[in-house]
Amino acid sequence: MARRDSASNILYAALPSLSHFLEDYHRAPIKQDLPPVGTHRGAAGARRELRHLGPVADLGPRRTRSQSSDRHVAATALAAALASEHEVDTRAEARKQYLAKLRIVANAVLDAESGKMLEYRQLLRHPTMKADWNHSSANEFGRLFQGIGGRIDKPTNTCFFIHKHEVPQDRFKEVTYGKFVCTVRPQKAEPFRTRLTLGGNRIKYPGDVGTPTADMLLFKILLNSVVSTPGAKFMTIDISNFYLNTPMKRFEYVKLALSDIPEEVITEYNLHEKAVRPSTSRHPRAGASREAPEAHGYYQSPLVHGLWLHKWRPIQFSLVVDDFGVKYVGEEHARHLVDILKSHYKITEDWEGGKYIGIDLEWDYIKRQVHLHMPDYIRKALAELGYTPPGRRQDSPHPHTPPKYGAKQQFASDPDASPVLDKAGIKFIQQVIGKFLYLARGVDCTILPALSSLSSQQAQPTETTLERSHQLFHYLASQEEAILTYSASDMILAVHSDAGYLNEPNARSRAGGHFFLSTDVLHPPNNGAILSIAKIIKNVMSSAAEAELGALYIMAREAIWIRVILEELGHKQPPTPIQTDNSTAAGIINNTVQPKQTKAMDMRFHWLRDRKLRDQLRFYWRPGTLNLADYITKHHAPLHHRNVRPEFLTPQQRLLDLRKAQRAKRAVQTALTITAINAYHAKHASPF
Repeated sequence: MARRDSASNILYAALPSLSHFLEDYHRAPIKQDLPPVGTHRGAAGARRELRHLGPVADLGPRRTRSQSSDRHVAATALAAALASEHEVDTRAEARKQYLAKLRIVANAVLDAESGKMLEYRQLLRHPTMKADWNHSSANEFGRLFQGIGGRIDKPTNTCFFIHKHEVPQDRFKEVTYGKFVCTVRPQKAEPFRTRLTLGGNRIKYPGDVGTPTADMLLFKILLNSVVSTPGAKFMTIDISNFYLNTPMKRFEYVKLALSDIPEEVITEYNLHEKAVRPSTSRHPRAGASREAPEAHGYYQSPLVHGLWLHKWRPIQFSLVVDDFGVKYVGEEHARHLVDILKSHYKITEDWEGGKYIGIDLEWDYIKRQVHLHMPDYIRKALAELGYTPPGRRQDSPHPHTPPKYGAKQQFASDPDASPVLDKAGIKFIQQVIGKFLYLARGVDCTILPALSSLSSQQAQPTETTLERSHQLFHYLASQEEAILTYSASDMILAVHSDAGYLNEPNARSRAGGHFFLSTDVLHPPNNGAILSIAKIIKNVMSSAAEAELGALYIMAREAIWIRVILEELGHKQPPTPIQTDNSTAAGIINNTVQPKQTKAMDMRFHWLRDRKLRDQLRFYWRPGTLNLADYITKHHAPLHHRNVRPEFLTPQQRLLDLRKAQRAKRAVQTALTITAINAYHAKHASPF
């Protein structure tokens, strides 16, 4: 490898193939990198854990990514996926200065001694960590190229070292850059992992790079299906070097600095003398097998991307990049899938199903429950942000406006006149939203309204917005670990819908929805949320009834899609019950009230009426105190949060009790096994 100013040594990289992979796997989904996981602590505990870390290094903010698409299931570009972990232009970002302690650093490793976030080049030169990370980096080169030190069993031949003059002239402008990403993964066989990512903005691949992906909603519905299906269990499968084993139709090119390559690689490949030449075939040898899963009876749902089923076996799985979340009834059927994957890839199996897409799962098959949580997420996030919570407890994630009881009129809050943040401040607010949004969607819906309010101000955030983000940090640090529990049900979709009228700036209203799987009764009992929606309605509503009708329209459209997923999984649906606390909105849909309305309102209630007449939806009224969606449409007082939080999240003590019971059960099983072994040896012991 040569530096930018050198005339030779360009890394020749063959990227993962669309041809073989998509022919065989029908566009198996690509996922974005998930945030690291962490724990909710009390304020005092969080301070103790964070105090020793000191100031976090000012290394430049990280760009956050979102998935937006006109379709429900977004298509993620392959080139963007390859570059997803290094979207930040580090040279430009390094020039930005903004509150050294308030940083999020992408793809960095926390140095527990100094409290600094270290990136690849710093890790290679760190006095105590350089040995581990040089070894990790050399392993990555070995996987991508032709091995290293004889310790890579099957190098993928994805990349080759070549001279600069060997790059075709018509492709020279497409030579991209590389960035090394370092992560610590204690649960993996190789805890220190280095990945080489490429700048997707330079790659001009002529083929289709869009691949749909399984989403959080499908994953949560699948978990409910496991606990609700008698005899069903859950396991996970991880494929190693998934994309490295899939060839391209043509080569792509990347240049790297020689100083970024470990000395072991430079020596083994003789890079100083530039002796390694590209292969004469111009095509990498390693690649995915053309034998498709369809040959064994598996097929991807034509309606739900990322959902795979079998023609007759009782097995279903969601696929997120190389991560399989498998529901099966009978271990022999799961073994069938495992054997197929082993014939093509090196895989890791977890028959306990303890972790999937960054969320920890704790199964209680006796009570037919599963508990979702993200231990250490909050602690690590606050450490990266450099935030130390104050001593007092905070039970509200966002300031609330107390009503003036007895007043004939309720006045709107004064406009925010605090100074607007600079560009770095804007970036910071966006980072906060991106950092905690996965936690909110995955486990803790109690912070969704606060994040929604922050996101509505992220284009022009002010000092007040920054203070509100600090209140969110304080709330997260003050609460115990968020645990979401799913219990066995009839897998019947139920929805609570609500709207907060004119409770957002600029006379906007907020729509809220609580989606859960329950039983087919008049008033379905609550279960853990598979989806929570806290959304500011774009248009200004002229009345509370119109706001409620707009919220019902949003929730009903989402319910129609969830019904499709459930029926693809084999769970037939009656008319989906949707609860509202506004009698006027319910009367409009049920055709007992005929108001004068705008064209937009006319369209919404006619669409809702149409779905009701087709027996897809059922609308009913109950008081607001029984509507769970009310919680995520408003900013409530701390007391209300303390009272209502248990309706959505499971107390941590229940999870501790489950672990204690499981440990006792394992101890009994171990004792019985030892007793049986001793009895066998005593019976067959030789008399001599």
